[in-house]
Amino acid sequence: MTQSVPTLPQMQQTLTERVDACFSQAERRLGRTFARPQIHCNMRGRAAGSARLQTWELRFNPVLFAANYQAFLDEVVPHEVAHLLVYALWGEGRGKSRVLPHGRQWQSVMRELFGLEPSTTHSFDLAVLAQPTVPYACTCQQHGLSIRRHNKVMRGEARYHCRRCKQPLVPVAQPG
Repeated sequence: MTQSVPTLPQMQQTLTERVDACFSQAERRLGRTFARPQIHCNMRGRAAGSARLQTWELRFNPVLFAANYQAFLDEVVPHEVAHLLVYALWGEGRGKSRVLPHGRQWQSVMRELFGLEPSTTHSFDLAVLAQPTVPYACTCQQHGLSIRRHNKVMRGEARYHCRRCKQPLVPVAQPG
């Protein structure tokens, strides 16, 4: 049975609940409260998430979340929440030297508050991020142009050349 892909509002709700659970866990352990951040599910590219410290926001990649649902909740959300916690505890207006993003304080929060081994990068399969391409060719090989580049060629706004043979790329006729 295939699992359906959650909608953006469902993702937002799930992420909000998980972020709140991480903050509640930290509050119980540390004996203090923290404001809840704004949560956005609009991140693109290869990163799974990011923490914006000064604006107290968390951003998450919806494509990677949908493809790695449980690992995302178990690893990525605590990772990003830990950045905000470190900023609140050691960085924000403390007059101290800058706290390193994945330094000893962040590693400590990951281990001691969340019981996780600190990891600075995810190991998710990035194939889900692949964009569709349109086949083009030159004299030496076949190329895949992004839809955006293909549309520019079709509108006469751009021409692309092969880096190897320097010849112009031309669309490959599609069987019809």
